[in-house]
Amino acid sequence: AEFFSFGTNDLTQMTFGYSRDDVSKFLPTYLERGILKHDPFQVLDQAGVGQLIETSVQRGRATRPELKVGICGEHGGDPSSVDFFHRKDLDYVSCSPFRVPIARLAAAQA
Repeated sequence: AEFFSFGTNDLTQMTFGYSRDDVSKFLPTYLERGILKHDPFQVLDQAGVGQLIETSVQRGRATRPELKVGICGEHGGDPSSVDFFHRKDLDYVSCSPFRVPIARLAAAQA
């Protein structure tokens, strides 16, 4: 492969086993009880989903050092997620248009 592009919304859904459509039914309780710190569809779960991305990047670049890696999804507009992607040496983030100003600012600060 010449590039990896992670769809973080789908990866989050498959990792957690529930979708953005389902989460509204129980997320407030999960947050209140400390089961989750954040909505995983808004803020990247760095310990779980982030670890999957990190492992894939390491293994991909071990085979192809010039491999381009990025993400697409709402996490591309979340400052803490963008900082994580920067620290893991991803090449780009992509997000919905209304999140672009936040993503640009977060990338500049990372």
